[in-house]
Amino acid sequence: MSIRKILIANRGEIAVRVIRACRELEIGTVAIYSDDDVNALHVRLADEAYHIGPSPPRESYLNIERIVETAKRAGVDAIHPGYGFLSENANFVDACEKAGITFIGPRSSTMRFSGDKMAIKQLAKKLGIPVVPASDGILEDADKAAEFAREFGYPVLLKSAFGGGGRGIRLVNNEEQLRQEFELSTMEAKAAYGRAAMFVEKYFPRIRHIEYQLLRDTHGNGVYLFERECSIQRRYQKLVELAPSPVIDEETRHRIGSMVVKLADALNYVNAGTVEFIRDENTGNLYLIEINSRLQVEHPVTEMITGKDLVKLQIHVASGRELPFKQQDLRINGSAIECRINAEDPLNEFAPSYGKVGSVSIPYGPGIRVDTYLYPGCNVSGYYDSLVAKVIAWGSTFDEARRRMRNALDEFHIEGINTTIPLHRFIMDEEAFSRGEISTDYLDRFNILERVQERARAVMQSRADAIAAATLVFTHMSRYLSGDGKGINTGKGGSGDGQSARARGKESAWKRAGLLMLRGSMYEV
Repeated sequence: MSIRKILIANRGEIAVRVIRACRELEIGTVAIYSDDDVNALHVRLADEAYHIGPSPPRESYLNIERIVETAKRAGVDAIHPGYGFLSENANFVDACEKAGITFIGPRSSTMRFSGDKMAIKQLAKKLGIPVVPASDGILEDADKAAEFAREFGYPVLLKSAFGGGGRGIRLVNNEEQLRQEFELSTMEAKAAYGRAAMFVEKYFPRIRHIEYQLLRDTHGNGVYLFERECSIQRRYQKLVELAPSPVIDEETRHRIGSMVVKLADALNYVNAGTVEFIRDENTGNLYLIEINSRLQVEHPVTEMITGKDLVKLQIHVASGRELPFKQQDLRINGSAIECRINAEDPLNEFAPSYGKVGSVSIPYGPGIRVDTYLYPGCNVSGYYDSLVAKVIAWGSTFDEARRRMRNALDEFHIEGINTTIPLHRFIMDEEAFSRGEISTDYLDRFNILERVQERARAVMQSRADAIAAATLVFTHMSRYLSGDGKGINTGKGGSGDGQSARARGKESAWKRAGLLMLRGSMYEV
């Protein structure tokens, strides 16, 4: 099947990313947009663009009927969902199939099964894949949950069998808290997913988050494109991703990777996906936790170390073609780091920041890639996810990638909104990170946020001191250059019609000195 035109059912940087891949393949592109996104970059870059509704997601980017109608009107062959929004919605896949439109992703049946964390774990157990010890099946009430919690020992994790991205997870430390959280979680699950499905899972005090990139075609050929580490998180949301993981050796890499392909074969999985594991730091054992049936935010780090374009490969597979390579053809080349730049203020409890963007300075250089929808004058909406850019750095070693990332973050300036750039700058130079000593509790264990705030206060004081010093310089220079003209040669014949070159040079030198004081205080965070 030949795909000639694709509708991108998304927005922001991932919509831009898919459009660029389609351009390379000479495939036509159709963008959709809400009221808030009328001037968005993905709308400007696409061959065609259609308005689909008001800004709230449920009235636009989550409106299945309207998106499919638009796709039919535009005459597209396929829909790429990106990530988030409808990317893991089996009903959306069904609607696409019913309309005769190819969905670039897994089948709806696979999506429904893989979206059930309990079902995936039960299948994994049958295949001999290690899973996190957890309650058997869905728990009907808090009494059953407490029974398993006593077996595992507190603290435990209370989880919803549905959802993702860190939602529906609660750490509970005692039975009283478990009963309270069980009731709250049940109500939230019913509101979000239409049904409550809770289970209890053993809690490991220190873990690393390791995930494997999966790709499988319709002909039964499956491969894993090695692993990523996503251990630096805040409230179960990923902040920094690495590929490959510094703690996975070759034997483990291929042993777990083979299990991932085995699981994909059992599911008859098609297209891209990610199989996620946690790694117990005490034993080094990996345990499967879930499958994400879509492209991941952090896919660029895999692309950087393998040289494979995952979006183009998704389209290739959706066209019904075989993968153009085998597992033995894949190699890891170097190391890559991704920093998610969110429109949030890390110095103010990660308060959201949105509005019109002023000037934007995008970093460039060897090994640097930036996926973003920002441009001068664009709008960062408060209706959607706070991710505004992803900075990816590649190096022949982890340390080279880290240094390149640090330099790129120094050069990345966004005017008009607060972002997490200062936090990422700090992490890139932090000693534990430089040693690869990370875990999901990294921010708390090393007091990262407190240290970033201390650095910011010091910089603000330095900036205030620089302004005071510059003001003093300008004041004294102003007095020197004005008044009765002492010390200044006013020109031929003392006519007073202008300063001498020497005087103008002194004034310029003093001004430059003051500006340098100010500039020097601005880039220290």
